This record gives sequence, C-alpha cells and structure tokens, in this order.
Amino acid sequence: MSVGPRCLGYRVEFTELSERLEKLSARYGEHLGIERDGDWFLLKLQEEVGELTQAYLQVTGRARTKGKTPEEIRDAFQLEFADVCCQLLLLARHFDVDVPHEIERKWLSHE
Repeated sequence: MSVGPRCLGYRVEFTELSERLEKLSARYGEHLGIERDGDWFLLKLQEEVGELTQAYLQVTGRARTKGKTPEEIRDAFQLEFADVCCQLLLLARHFDVDVPHEIERKWLSHE
C-alpha cells in the first residue's frame, strides 16, 4: 500500500518508509544512548502528540506565538503531523503491526 499519491516527490511504500524511519530512529537512539523499547516508542508518540497539540493551539490562536509569524506557526503545525505519523509507524513496526492491513480491516472494509 502506498502512502498518498506522492510522498517526498515519489511513491513510497509503507514497508520502505517504515524501514527508512527505523534506520533514522535507530541512529537517533544510538547517538543519545536511548533504549528504544515498547515504552519508549509509545511515550515518544505521546510526546509528539503533545507537540502537535501545542502547534494546534498556536495555529488556532489559543496559545502564545512565541514570536513566530503566522507562516512559521502554520509550517510548525504541518511538520508536527509528520512527527506523529512517523512515530506511529515506528511504534507499529516495533510491535509487528501491518498498518495497511489493519487500515483495510478497520476502515476500508466499510466502503
């Protein structure tokens, strides 16, 4: 299953994307000396959801702008979606969840 019609300028398969994210995350963990276990993946996802929430509050005018322009606020909001999606895919990979299959079972089977 592909991620959107175009991702990063070309079609990206979930498996390929997951592998690329895993390499980046493993390097991050090694660099910082972090054990990336199930707890870490879930808590990191929660951290990113918190950052998305903060960006949402800024983009909707319900939090301080911290000196950022509206364009910078919107850009930060959009980037947080990538963080959440990537961390979710890493969590799924850690627990051997076949995301495209589960999307099909949970959502697309109702079309």
